[in-house]
Amino acid sequence: QLQASGGGLVQAGGSLRLSCAASGIIFQFYSLAWYRQAPGNQRELVATITSGGSTNYVRSVERRFTISRDNAKNTVYLQMNSLKPEDTAVYYCNARSTQRVDYWGQGTQVTVSS
Repeated sequence: QLQASGGGLVQAGGSLRLSCAASGIIFQFYSLAWYRQAPGNQRELVATITSGGSTNYVRSVERRFTISRDNAKNTVYLQMNSLKPEDTAVYYCNARSTQRVDYWGQGTQVTVSS
């Protein structure tokens, strides 16, 4: 299971850090990701981190968001800085096994006010 937390209401320009704690999987072997879904929009891939630590970001969050993982704590993080109203969405964490089996967290709401 994946348990996401850390969402909330923040003013534009502010920061939030999302966390997603995993249980029941061999965390270190999984690729991890954060997705988001705004009302009326499809779910969008925001950032990924491989088991080896390589990261990728959607262009709209590059240089503002940082994905990281702590294998000792079975946790993946998303540090979000310089938040914009268009970052408002429900954020979901994802863990994908080497067999491409996906696990999802329950989502955490991020709201950025202008």
